[in-house]
Amino acid sequence: MATTDASESDDPYDRLVSRVKRLRNVGAAAEVLSWDQQTKMPPGGAPARSQQLAALSAVEHDLFGAAATGDLLDAAAAAAESDDEVALCREVRREYERRASVPTALVERTTARASEAVEAWQAARADADFDAFAPHLRDLVALKREYAEHVDPDRDPYEVLFEEFEPCLSLDRADAVLTDIRDAVVPLVDDVRASDVDPSNPFEGTYDEDAQEALVRDVLDSLGYPWERGRLDRAPHPFSTGTVYDARITTRFDETDPVKSVFPTVHEFGHACYTLGLPEDDYGTPLGEARDLSVHESQSRLWENHVGRSRPFLARLQPLLEEHLGVAPDVEALYGWANRVDPDNAIRVEADELTYHLHVVLRYEIERDLVRGDLDVEEVPAVWADKTEEYLGVTPADDAEGALQDIHWAYGNFGYFPTYSLGSAMAAQVYEAASDDVDVADHAREGEFDPLRGWLREHVHRRGKRLETDDLVREATGSPFAADAFTAYVDEKYRALYEV
Repeated sequence: MATTDASESDDPYDRLVSRVKRLRNVGAAAEVLSWDQQTKMPPGGAPARSQQLAALSAVEHDLFGAAATGDLLDAAAAAAESDDEVALCREVRREYERRASVPTALVERTTARASEAVEAWQAARADADFDAFAPHLRDLVALKREYAEHVDPDRDPYEVLFEEFEPCLSLDRADAVLTDIRDAVVPLVDDVRASDVDPSNPFEGTYDEDAQEALVRDVLDSLGYPWERGRLDRAPHPFSTGTVYDARITTRFDETDPVKSVFPTVHEFGHACYTLGLPEDDYGTPLGEARDLSVHESQSRLWENHVGRSRPFLARLQPLLEEHLGVAPDVEALYGWANRVDPDNAIRVEADELTYHLHVVLRYEIERDLVRGDLDVEEVPAVWADKTEEYLGVTPADDAEGALQDIHWAYGNFGYFPTYSLGSAMAAQVYEAASDDVDVADHAREGEFDPLRGWLREHVHRRGKRLETDDLVREATGSPFAADAFTAYVDEKYRALYEV
């Protein structure tokens, strides 16, 4: 692996790696500023922050897409011999070609507008006022359409944007997997609705947010979160960000239901676990980066659902609930509540494991139509409400429960939402393979998560971007990526729980 001072080397591969590392550190610095904006920055700092983020994005984009990068890439690719060298050149070329086709001024303008939109979204969500956010959303849709046109004017702009988050699976392939999930989930939810089983809420009254934070910190301790390389903060929308040396997570709290803080925290831990498991020696290059969003979501959904909602984990959670919140529900009652199917819930991040995917389909359809120009921004709240009623049988109480509940569009992240369901399908497939090699449930009963984490590190995390998505899944599980493991898993789990 080349050292970070290889810019003077005569070897084109070493020089390419050095250039990419330098630019990746610019992007990493921008991520820290973005984290600060959502967690610690005083409200008055927004105008300066938007300029700072825009400047960093422009520098990274301009230099990455420069002719000098292309020349180095051509020379390095021509001389590449090892599999690692070929993979790094492949990934750099994918990004270089995109950046080279898009004007730096457009990237800078989009980043600045997104930074402003995040502030506007936070205020609009607090006031449940979509109209206050609409001008920002309209501008971002236009800017991202322009971006897609520069990349490839002859293709579906939504497909182009989807590739920003999942470049290795075609949109048609993703749509087929999403269809398989929807076709399995919809009739299963209908059967659950008809069931006489109705898990009861084991929590009564309210629970202090500071006590809940102490609870989830202990949960993170039990999972093995390394505080020397991470931290936990509060944010309006939970997220994870960082590097192999510094992977931070955020969460939020519901004073009436502590599991609504536990599972988002475990979800974000899954993201951080992936980031922290990347190979340190390759930091700053594609070989040391997460494959892409579908794989990233597979790791968070695996920990949240396959581990966090399991009986062994909930048995370990029970004494922590008693210690911090003074409530110790029976494990079976806790399992039923943690896995309760609640189609009447309009909030995605609080949704159960089944109806979650109907939330994803709803967002996917709306953002696809927005980007394609088939839906106007002003129509979004009404369409959102109609689709929520159609898919979930519930109408959002207001814009905060409707079109303002997610932060993704404020960042200009159109094409992100499908990766949530793709990740869930991948999580089931990966967890099934891990369980064949490691007695995950038995270890979880003992509060021992190192074996699972070690398996994931060996088969997923340490690979970085050496393999494309399908090849990574095939090597880890022995089968190509598909929805089969997920549909079998939810069918068995929820038919047993609801006796249908």
